[in-house]
Amino acid sequence: MIERSEQVRASKRLLLLSLLIVLLSSFIASMVQTSGGQVKVQDIKIPTHNGQWVVADLYKPRSVSSENPAPLVVVIPGFQRSKEALANVAIELSRRGIVAILIDPYAQGFSSASMSRMAATTEGYGMFAVVDYVAGTPNLNYIDTSRIGATGHSAGGNAAIRGANYFGREAIKTGLPSKLHSVFVSGYVLTLTDEVLKDVRSNVGVSYAYYDEGAFRNELKNGDMRQAPEALRAVNSGFAPGTEAITEVELGRYYGDQTKRTLRVVHNERVLHPFQPYITEATANQIEYFERVFDIKSDIDSGNQVWYWKELLGLISLIAALVAIVPMGRLLLEVPYFKGLVHPLPPALPRPRGKGKVVFWAMFIIGALIACFTYIPMAELSQKLFVAASTRQQTWFFPQRMNNAVMLWAVFNGSVGFLMFWLSYRFIGKKNGVSPQVWGVRTSPAELWRTFLLALSLFVFYFLVLFTVYYFLHVDYRFLFMGVRTFQPPLLVLLAMYVPFFFIFLLSNSLRINGAMRFEGETTWKSLLLGGVANSLGLMLIVVVQYLTFAMTGTVYWTTGWLYVNLLFAVVPMMFVLPYFNRYFFNMTGRIYLGPMTTGLIFIMILISNTVIYLPL
Repeated sequence: MIERSEQVRASKRLLLLSLLIVLLSSFIASMVQTSGGQVKVQDIKIPTHNGQWVVADLYKPRSVSSENPAPLVVVIPGFQRSKEALANVAIELSRRGIVAILIDPYAQGFSSASMSRMAATTEGYGMFAVVDYVAGTPNLNYIDTSRIGATGHSAGGNAAIRGANYFGREAIKTGLPSKLHSVFVSGYVLTLTDEVLKDVRSNVGVSYAYYDEGAFRNELKNGDMRQAPEALRAVNSGFAPGTEAITEVELGRYYGDQTKRTLRVVHNERVLHPFQPYITEATANQIEYFERVFDIKSDIDSGNQVWYWKELLGLISLIAALVAIVPMGRLLLEVPYFKGLVHPLPPALPRPRGKGKVVFWAMFIIGALIACFTYIPMAELSQKLFVAASTRQQTWFFPQRMNNAVMLWAVFNGSVGFLMFWLSYRFIGKKNGVSPQVWGVRTSPAELWRTFLLALSLFVFYFLVLFTVYYFLHVDYRFLFMGVRTFQPPLLVLLAMYVPFFFIFLLSNSLRINGAMRFEGETTWKSLLLGGVANSLGLMLIVVVQYLTFAMTGTVYWTTGWLYVNLLFAVVPMMFVLPYFNRYFFNMTGRIYLGPMTTGLIFIMILISNTVIYLPL
């Protein structure tokens, strides 16, 4: 009884500490985001054509007004990214007196889906509508509509140059200057074609990662922009007819005249594609570009950046919020309704020896290899099974193109995990006296229902804290492209759709971690570390193979599926920490179910709220 009382007190202390860390780090992150209160950040929602809408964050420096209007830059995240993913650009531009509108691209975040299957090309992911709105409304009288810019990374970069083409063609028809004064194209050069560039009537900056994984699609099959035809066309497009074309780009050199909107510049940062937006060099290049084209004399040097403090604080919040789930679960188990879920902890397994040890490590390696070799085939299968989502059509039937691949992989590997667990028990464990009693599987329908309600309570608690933080401070939990964000109510329908399938994998993992990898005399941290590695090793091997091949040959191993590999940067960390929650909740209840139910609700909502959703909304 004394021990249990001490556990309760310790849980209260840990919960309080975790929440304090979340609130404090979020508050400081908010101060970074608003430049110490000098920039107002707020949600806006702009209705667009066909009943669509764009949700965005408006970064308005408090120094700007109708008497002192400022230029605007519309910031467009790339494929699978929400507006928060490029907050660094908005933060640094707004610090220097530039208004920024950071959009959720169509089919991502809180923006609607698009009627177009080529939303980046035909609508700029919603940027075209935002520019039209800003240029035509008197409401935003603090924006200098003669100086509207756009920037984006990856597919967002494609949207930016497509916008320059779209408004350029409009300008040719009307005889007026293009509504888009300047664009900056980051991480995408495939549309720097003569057909697109000939109608551009905007200044153009280009930034491409030297080690971009998608460079195999470029004309020279590499990321070197000095002699790349795409970069040469971009620069030469700004020259007057009859001017001798350049044959090699001088990186970082400004060509042309910004007052005539013929300025061109190319940068070539030595970094990987997904990390390009998150290095200070690339951010400085954008700052210098927009200061130059908008003729702004800022007192803040381009190298003076603060956005990474927000990222670090977001990481601290992310970790602290996840930690808070554990003591909250422990305290809820003291509630009379849930108290019956607490059972004595089953005895641990004896350490494997001899043949058992060989079988254990064989299963460990085989499981990792199966996870590795099935991911890309499952991604390819998902495109055949879920045709609408794979072809960017609006649908309620599993509308998430990328998560459909992860879901199929999870179902397959979860089923394989159950099979391997049974085979190991049938031929080794049973003969060595292992009893199913140690697995913690015995339960009843009533107990499962209460376990689910407890998991649901933890889900509500976790996201209630997040929604509260976001409401008051306008920040979420995030680090670079890994984030936990608020969600639209329709995503609860998707949660109910996806969780049952993911649960197969999550339950299999909990059974394996607690029923096959919990040994007598083994320290907890070693056991959990082993479980984390076992759960994520297969997917980590994919990343290793992809980038080792890239380093050795200049071309990634998986080309057609390279975006699915990039997705793993966010999935692998989640896979690594899953066993920790499964073990902690197992130790609390003596059963394997609370962990996968809780992580299924929380982690799958994190997954589905951070990628493209082709819902008919």
